[in-house]
Formats: sequence, structure tokens, C-alpha cells
Amino acid sequence: MSTTKPRPRIDTVSKGFWDAARAGTLTVQRCDDCGHNHYPGSPVCPNCLSSNQSWAPVSGRGTLLSWVRFHRAYWDGFRDDLPYAVILVGLEEGPLMISNLMGAEPESLKIGDPLEVCFDAVDETTTLPKFRPAGNTR
Repeated sequence: MSTTKPRPRIDTVSKGFWDAARAGTLTVQRCDDCGHNHYPGSPVCPNCLSSNQSWAPVSGRGTLLSWVRFHRAYWDGFRDDLPYAVILVGLEEGPLMISNLMGAEPESLKIGDPLEVCFDAVDETTTLPKFRPAGNTR
């Protein structure tokens, strides 16, 4: 029997991100005063310190910047997935996002290859944005 994987802690700052992901839209926090895009969300803009922020949809396109393969389960819930890849994606709109790769092995890609978001509905309240090679519809 597999242990449940940890779920994100949804709070007032991150709620907009997780609601949009559940609806199949990738968002980043955008400052309503200076227009700075950032992820993860924060109570104030890291550029101008304004608290006027909202979650804005982004293209879901990005670039593979780095990856690592985990061979150890630091949380019991990931034991059945070993080994698994974690990737660093540079979103087209600027922010960086850590995620998982779907539809390919990272060894088959080159740093700089284009990626696109896909969504993994893990339960009725949590949908995780993950990434696949651009153009891969699996």
C-alpha cells in the first residue's frame, strides 16, 4: 500500500494559483502597480513591495533549464515513483518554476528545449502543473 504524497498548503496568497491550475490554466503572480511577474506568490511584489497583486494567466510555454533525477524518497509517498525527474523551467514570461517532466525522459532532451504545461489532477482539490516537450500531446 502506497503512502499518500504530500499536497500543497493552500493559503490566501497561493489560492488563486491552485484554483487556476484546477481549471487548467497556468498563472503567475503579477504586480498590479509595476507589472512584475513572479512565482511563487508572495504577500508583496519582490520588485516594488506593493501589496496590489493578482494571479495572471501565462502561456504555459517555457524552456528546460536544468533537471535532476531523484533516487531516494525523501517523502514516503514518492517511494513508488523512484527514480523520478524534477525539472527547472524558465517560463516565457520570466519566472522560474520547479516541476516534473511528462511524456519523455530528461536524457532525451537538451537544456534549452521548449516545454509546455500539462495538468495532472491528483484528486478533487489538487491539480499539479507539470511540463512536457512542446508539441507532445501525450
